[in-house]
Amino acid sequence: MELIYPASGAPFLPRPTYKNPGDFIPMEGERVPVVEPSGEVIGQTTRVYAHSGSRLLHPTVHLHILDREGRIFLQKRAATKELYPLRWDTAVAGHVIYRESILDALWREAEEEMGLTQFNPIFLRSYVYDNRKERELVSVFACIGNFSLTPNPDEVEDARWWAFDEVTRHLRRSQFTRLFEKQFPSIKDSLIALL
Repeated sequence: MELIYPASGAPFLPRPTYKNPGDFIPMEGERVPVVEPSGEVIGQTTRVYAHSGSRLLHPTVHLHILDREGRIFLQKRAATKELYPLRWDTAVAGHVIYRESILDALWREAEEEMGLTQFNPIFLRSYVYDNRKERELVSVFACIGNFSLTPNPDEVEDARWWAFDEVTRHLRRSQFTRLFEKQFPSIKDSLIALL
């Protein structure tokens, strides 16, 4: 999966019309691409607006980190996170910034959240995640190795290695984010196959 940006730049969304001038959208803040499920970039908007119930599809990246002992590294989201504070989640997850590629976003987020700079990302799948507040085009990657991880305290409340059966036992107990709850069962076999 890769994003296809227009050569001349994408319009800022939503576009106001005479009949529907729309709400004022602050232009400052992090901008994210608005995409089709194919990865074609059709616009740009602020991250805040993308999470406001606008239903604009925007890309994100997820990285599952595995070790040679057959464990998965998970982070507990910081209390300051707008969505799912203090819930366990994928080791690395974040938004693609406008004009950034999927892989550039993955490398940036891995360094920002875990201090991880040297790894071989393995693409697993992409899919559209849809809930009441947002729609995301999620690109899921994994890496395996003996990594030295340094979770960023501004992003992460806690982090640790989990055995796969431990994760499975704790699903549907309000400990994980909703997205992790949906994603993990669908990729578990692919992750185990990498071990």
